[in-house]
Amino acid sequence: MVEVVNGRVPVLSGVAESSVVEACRYVRDGEDLGLDGFMLMPPMIYKSPDSRESLHHFRTVAKATGLPIMIYNNPISYGHDITPEMFADLAAQKNFVALKESSGNTRRITDLHNRMGDRYAIFTGVDDLALESAILGIDGWVAGSGIAFPKENQYFWDLTRAGKWDEAREIYQWFTPLLHLDTHPKFVQYIKLAVQECGLGIEWTRPPRLPLAGVERRQILKIIHDGIASRPKISKRK
Repeated sequence: MVEVVNGRVPVLSGVAESSVVEACRYVRDGEDLGLDGFMLMPPMIYKSPDSRESLHHFRTVAKATGLPIMIYNNPISYGHDITPEMFADLAAQKNFVALKESSGNTRRITDLHNRMGDRYAIFTGVDDLALESAILGIDGWVAGSGIAFPKENQYFWDLTRAGKWDEAREIYQWFTPLLHLDTHPKFVQYIKLAVQECGLGIEWTRPPRLPLAGVERRQILKIIHDGIASRPKISKRK
């Protein structure tokens, strides 16, 4: 990926390891390979109720690299909740530069702003809360379903940056059934199927994830095909 991109845009990698040692090795190897930064997930080995352990993981991995890091908070999927208070504790580590806030609780965005101002760039990672989060003042969106609809995704995001909320809401209403594909345990299969149906890739997944089958596949294909059939003609918009 680094070779293909050839400096045109930054190349980032997710870090999803089950131990602190492995995560540290991963970021060191990634830095040697020429990556520009990381998105760091909590330790994946068990659902820890102890914030001390989560904070130790993040701090130790951050000290293993000089590259910038986005912290990924997704308590719904990973059982670790990085609260605004914990983010404040981590703020002294300078290479923590951004947060991917995927708790599903948009109140967190204002809490983070009130607690730390602009210390971190705040991104949402929940596709079907993108408009709500944009209104509250996020800096970015780590999009999932938008991979299959890049032109519409960018157009929608540009509308939010320009504060054109009525136009953004119109696109969002079309987009929302597709954005819901990102908030399911099988989001990888759903999004890769959408990418395939849009002619931008294939639905291949690594086991244990398997391609969709049966009724579920037909249901998801209908959502995708309905979205393709009704996609807005943004090229004619001003």
